Amino acid sequence: MHIYMCSDGYSDQFGGENSRKFLSGNFKKLLLQICGLPMNEQRTMLEKTLTDWMAGHEQTDDIMVLGLHL
Repeated sequence: MHIYMCSDGYSDQFGGENSRKFLSGNFKKLLLQICGLPMNEQRTMLEKTLTDWMAGHEQTDDIMVLGLHL
């Protein structure tokens, strides 16, 4: 089982083709896509996805994601 806690910073980050927010729905989909991976790979995927999404935009909020594997 995995438990995730996070701030709203990841979903509120601007980026993409139209400089929009990532949104909580996209964040939830991302967590569902990566939840079967080992925790270190999940971290890598979260960081890569955010970096790709931001693509030159400055970080607009604090970003905290904590994942626990039980």
